[in-house]
Amino acid sequence: MQYGMIIDLERCVGCHACTIACRAEWEVPVEFYRNWVFRMGPSMVGKELASTYYPGLCNHCSEPPCVAECPVDMEERTFTNFKTGETKTMETAATWKDPFDGTVQIDKNRCIGCGACVDACPYNARYVNPALVDDVSDDGKADKCTYCKPRVEAGSAPACVQTCITGARIFGDLDDPKSAVSLYVKKGARGIEPNGGELGPNSRYYGKKKDMDLLFATHTPELANLDQVRRRAMLASMVKPTMKKIRNLGLLGVVGALMAKGIVEQKKNEE
Repeated sequence: MQYGMIIDLERCVGCHACTIACRAEWEVPVEFYRNWVFRMGPSMVGKELASTYYPGLCNHCSEPPCVAECPVDMEERTFTNFKTGETKTMETAATWKDPFDGTVQIDKNRCIGCGACVDACPYNARYVNPALVDDVSDDGKADKCTYCKPRVEAGSAPACVQTCITGARIFGDLDDPKSAVSLYVKKGARGIEPNGGELGPNSRYYGKKKDMDLLFATHTPELANLDQVRRRAMLASMVKPTMKKIRNLGLLGVVGALMAKGIVEQKKNEE
């Protein structure tokens, strides 16, 4: 099974009902979003005038770079197929691709808020939610669209799909050749691959050629520089626990900064 979503650009009217429903369902802070709707055009595409919308969300990629770049130590995790009860155990970091439904999820209890997954996503579909603080991270936790996994497992549709007034969002199993999403793929629905990469996005788009051309010309992203992502993640994973210890000890200012610098350098030397 691979869950996916089709966005039918011929039906989308840009009403933002999907984004509002998502905010209400997941209490998304006002400065962030799990899904979005951007207006495009009117613009000339070749000899035609195109105007449409870009409703975006996490693509739940077949090869998600956000999963590979999570620096949290791997731990065994057992997954259960909510339909059949079948279980599977595998090692995961704080974010993973579900072995049964293909969605990409985050363990908020283990996330350290380093932002590596945020930087690795070329679609800007992740953010660090500062409201999600705990003993592991004082800066918040990574957050994003989950295809409303709890709702789906309870038998409902994702909030954005249920709320769409024109039926422009279609959700289902891409591996089922008879599903509505698979039928859209056969008609030409496709995901936005980043330049220079093949991530297999499972949120896909369907529409008139001129509108699709406008969407892909305007919003095809570049792959993230993973070397930079890894360096930032490494420093964050070392500095954040250190700064937390310093705060707990009540060491502030220059003394605390020097202490943090010394501990980080010591860890680098040990590696």
